[in-house]
Amino acid sequence: MRTAEPAPAGTLGAGRDSSRCAGHDSSHGAPLSPIAIDADLRRIVGPEHVEIRPAALVPYRTDATFGFSGVPQAVVRPGSTEEVARILRWADRHRIPIVPRGAGTSLAAGAVPVQGGVVLALTRMDRVVAVDPVDLTAVVQPGVTTQTLARAVAEYGLHYPPDPGSQRVSTLGGNVATNAGGLHGLKYGNTGGYVLGVEAVLADGEVIRAGGRLLKDVAGYDLVRLLTGSEGTLAVLTELTLALRPAPATSRTGLAYFADLEAAGEAVRGIVAAGVLPATLEFLDAHCVRAVESYARLGLDTTAGALLLFGDDGGAPEVDRTLHVMAETARSHGALSVQVATAAAESEALLAARRCALPALSKLGGATMLEDVGVPRSRLPELVRRIDEIAARHGVTIATFGHAGDGNAHPVGCFDPGDARQRAAVAAAFDDVFAVAVELGGTITGEHGVGAAKLPYLAAQLGGAQVALQARIKRAFDPKGILNPGKLGS
Repeated sequence: MRTAEPAPAGTLGAGRDSSRCAGHDSSHGAPLSPIAIDADLRRIVGPEHVEIRPAALVPYRTDATFGFSGVPQAVVRPGSTEEVARILRWADRHRIPIVPRGAGTSLAAGAVPVQGGVVLALTRMDRVVAVDPVDLTAVVQPGVTTQTLARAVAEYGLHYPPDPGSQRVSTLGGNVATNAGGLHGLKYGNTGGYVLGVEAVLADGEVIRAGGRLLKDVAGYDLVRLLTGSEGTLAVLTELTLALRPAPATSRTGLAYFADLEAAGEAVRGIVAAGVLPATLEFLDAHCVRAVESYARLGLDTTAGALLLFGDDGGAPEVDRTLHVMAETARSHGALSVQVATAAAESEALLAARRCALPALSKLGGATMLEDVGVPRSRLPELVRRIDEIAARHGVTIATFGHAGDGNAHPVGCFDPGDARQRAAVAAAFDDVFAVAVELGGTITGEHGVGAAKLPYLAAQLGGAQVALQARIKRAFDPKGILNPGKLGS
């Protein structure tokens, strides 16, 4: 069952064993003391980049996932690949868990030290190393934020398409580690489609390079794809080579209101059937529309049952054509009203309705449990209808928004964190939501990753044989199990 209770320090929220929390001196079999850990790490990165003080460790006990926490023994902030390699050689020798971390925006407890150990904070490694406008590539360190890269390449007239909702703060290392999605996933795909090469440090400190700047390279196993989405359980990514695109000449956005999400879903089918591949095709259910309007005062129609946000980018004539097709398709499928932006500022205002959905929903109960499930696009209306039924059955509030174009929904449980009954009811409701997603031919996670939060549900989707295979892959890369334990492959 997906926990809604803050986990005991150093444990996995779903009750997994945490017996490997303490590091051990390999020569004496005794746990390393905090003072010994501090001294060893200071020799590698300098005293100003190591923390063992309890108060300083508090921010690293959790990430953005509700209900999961752990107590690290230390936090270390390396500044180079060589420092990462030295840290991992030390951790491998003493069997100390290492939890790679970027900005801590994970929504699946992927950056929580559920078995203690040392948090490896990569935010110091934040350089855009190179931008090549001929090869259409950028080389970056893992601590660069998504937005920083987007701004850097814009100076060359280039575009980095992946745009997770947390783009202002999330790091590219974290984006690659989770194969993050975003609002433009339908047209441009997830982060993984833009990862050409990686530099990575293995659990024993060995540094490898996989891929490079080539668009075509089939020499050997595709380690770039394997490491993308591996959530820090196979290696630590220290440099990324990413593909870029020419910046689109223009972009425009529109929105349509519907009586219910089923009608909006039919409009989505109509848009895709018309041969349009939108850059943006997002939805908000009635709960979200009302919450966003109360929060941001954007002038949304709070009487509507659903909102569909649509948009495209590219050359101006083609964008005008596709916006017209999408608007007319929405009208022909029963839209209550349709609005198309005529200027960039107006488009940004419309996109704000989607981007502020989560902070708006957090006002409904004081805390939110944000989940991430996906189904085939044609079954999205059925998924949301089933989510509403589940919420009613458990007596909880679940609002849903997400990516209509690729069938990825984000149900959000809203509750009073001080009410144990509400917390338990929301957790039980999400057990049912995950089961329904799998039943409909979908996934327990479309873009947030498995982390610790989804690990108990993984076998229900993949089956025992595939989970066992993943464990064997994990052992091949990390035989001592020190990289982000309690997550994939554990």
